[in-house]
Amino acid sequence: MFLKGRSISKGSGTGALLVSSAPISFLSGVDPDTGVVVEHGHPLEGECIAGRVLAFPYGKGSTVGSYVIYALKQNGKAPAAIINAEAEPIVAIGAIIAGIPMIDRLPEEFSRLASGTEVTVNGDTGEVFCDEEC
Repeated sequence: MFLKGRSISKGSGTGALLVSSAPISFLSGVDPDTGVVVEHGHPLEGECIAGRVLAFPYGKGSTVGSYVIYALKQNGKAPAAIINAEAEPIVAIGAIIAGIPMIDRLPEEFSRLASGTEVTVNGDTGEVFCDEEC
């Protein structure tokens, strides 16, 4: 099955879905050396985002967050792809400069997919594919 959204950053990435109901601040919220979410009290605190398809509502925090996303990519700790409910400039710019596929504005059916579901994000077409039925 596939769901269609809006393309933000080109490319394709596949990995296990890691879903957060809370926004993410990459500056001081994610360690760029390890890819671990370090923001105290965040639902993903302690989780590693490296190689996973990271889905969260939107980004928050400083514009330096774009460079943290780029540093994650340079350190081999970036997510395979990013999915947002609504992209905002900090995360979008970070994904674009790091070459991380990113989409947003998926239909409601996407919210039925659980963390751990294997998905492929096509940033060229704005689609997400998985073997599970929504």
